[in-house]
Amino acid sequence: MTKLDQIYDRLCREVPGLELRRDEPMARHTTFKVGGPATLMALPGTEEELLVTVRTALEEGITPLFVGNGSNLLVDDAGLDALVVKTAPRVSRVEVRENTLRAGAGISLAQLASEAADHGLTGLEFAHGIPGSLGGAVVMNAGAYGGELCQVISQVRALDSRGQVRELAGDACDFSYRHSRFSAGGWLILSATVELASGDPAAIRGRMEELMARRKAKQPLEYPSAGSTFKRPEGHFAAALIEGCGLKGLTVGGAQVSEKHAGFVINIGSATCRDILDLMDQVRERVFRETGVELEPEVKYVR
Repeated sequence: MTKLDQIYDRLCREVPGLELRRDEPMARHTTFKVGGPATLMALPGTEEELLVTVRTALEEGITPLFVGNGSNLLVDDAGLDALVVKTAPRVSRVEVRENTLRAGAGISLAQLASEAADHGLTGLEFAHGIPGSLGGAVVMNAGAYGGELCQVISQVRALDSRGQVRELAGDACDFSYRHSRFSAGGWLILSATVELASGDPAAIRGRMEELMARRKAKQPLEYPSAGSTFKRPEGHFAAALIEGCGLKGLTVGGAQVSEKHAGFVINIGSATCRDILDLMDQVRERVFRETGVELEPEVKYVR
């Protein structure tokens, strides 16, 4: 019996209501729509189930892979011999107190921004169109249109690598561009608190709709992708570099550099993880050769 089998048996006994899936295709759980099967996946419905699942795995010597909306994840075609713990969309409870919102890690950023707007709170409009969950957004300090999550995060509640719950102030999270103290792994974001300002609900909704319209006009939202494929190099824009090298439309198998926005690698139909990786490698090599700028992937590859 493998350790994953032991975890499965323990969770079946100790958390009878927990949804567990064996050999679950990861293509169903990533916005790229690629990825082979995970040996075991847990889909907790509450924070309590989430904590028991993770602590059980740690006791058995297994560190789970934590997945929210899978919007920044590229999973190998061979799959993962691992326990995948998925928080989205179930672990998503929201509490509102005056100008703060505390939400579970599994809530989508779009839903969180809408909750803020419903309560007349401004500061999260930039996040409305980011296709990720709150937990993943905290880990990578997600941002768009001049806003970043670090600008509004006041507290993060997380489980550390020893299974201990810790509460950290926003300024203790070491936020920087697409990075936080959680980026190296070993942490599970449980919830986060955002501190916002009072505003006019109609104006907030208007700003959210404006930003979404800009996204739809400029980004290939009709295709599966992981959003921006590469981080912004200092002093440059990745999309401009890629377009300047004539790489729009470059295709490998079912993966393509979007003709609409060169910063996106998209799945135009039946792409494999290998297609996407090979295309990313070609883009990085060409951009470096022609500009001397090294592109760093924003997408996390796991195998």
